[in-house]
Amino acid sequence: MATNALQDFYKTQVLPKMMQSRGYRNVLQAPRLTKIVINSGINTSREREAIPETVKTLGMISGQRPVVTKATKSISNFKLRQGMQVGVCVTLRGAKMYNFLYRLINIVLPRVRDFRGISPKAFDGAGNYTLGLNDQSVFTEVELDKVKHNVGMNITVVTTAKTDAEARELLALLGMPFSS
Repeated sequence: MATNALQDFYKTQVLPKMMQSRGYRNVLQAPRLTKIVINSGINTSREREAIPETVKTLGMISGQRPVVTKATKSISNFKLRQGMQVGVCVTLRGAKMYNFLYRLINIVLPRVRDFRGISPKAFDGAGNYTLGLNDQSVFTEVELDKVKHNVGMNITVVTTAKTDAEARELLALLGMPFSS
């Protein structure tokens, strides 16, 4: 199994910098990535036919099979019944997580139109970062000719950081392009 460049970069470059700047005594005190969750919701009943296409697209993007999420409650105003398919979700860990983050930082985000960096305010208070993309066409794995439905997605990077400042420093050292 080939080693991952971003994972090696974390171990050799980012971890020593975090240990020195934050004054950690143990390697396990330093924040690290836990998982990346890619979630795509399908909002209207007309677009629910897009779920098989979204499963295929997220599978190509992530490199593993996504799970179809279903509604837990019926909501009549949204024409939603319990058990209806409402979205697609995939969780990445380990080498696939680092591979996806590397591709996101170096290939996908620079392809976003009018990209000036990602917002540094999208942390949740517990050291996790969520990024929203409006279109799946910025990923190189997606064949634009075969796309019938444009589906956006939320990408959540979960870390072991205790504060948003620690998580921001970790992601910035990994190369995440935050705007000023």
